[in-house]
Amino acid sequence: MADLLNPDALHHSLHELDGWNGTTEQLSKTYEFPDFAAAIAFVDRVAEHAEAMDHHPDIHVRWNKVTLEIASHAAGGVTQECVELARRADAALQRGSADLRDR
Repeated sequence: MADLLNPDALHHSLHELDGWNGTTEQLSKTYEFPDFAAAIAFVDRVAEHAEAMDHHPDIHVRWNKVTLEIASHAAGGVTQECVELARRADAALQRGSADLRDR
């Protein structure tokens, strides 16, 4: 089982993540998209990363907004793996933005 991040490590990690909020219990971020289809396409890209990592966020979809909440249920809070999934979610956003520009 992965180690929980202490408050100092969490603060440092949040400083490196764009727009993420968090406590030692969970990380969260809300993304906004032009429409529902773009929001779901993002969810699909995040799901690919989550499956590959075997680390699954709680995902909330409200039309064009997607909120990710990431925590390790096994460890009981935020781990380095949670931070990595947050980074991958942001990368999935960038990949999706490029895909939209290419249309």
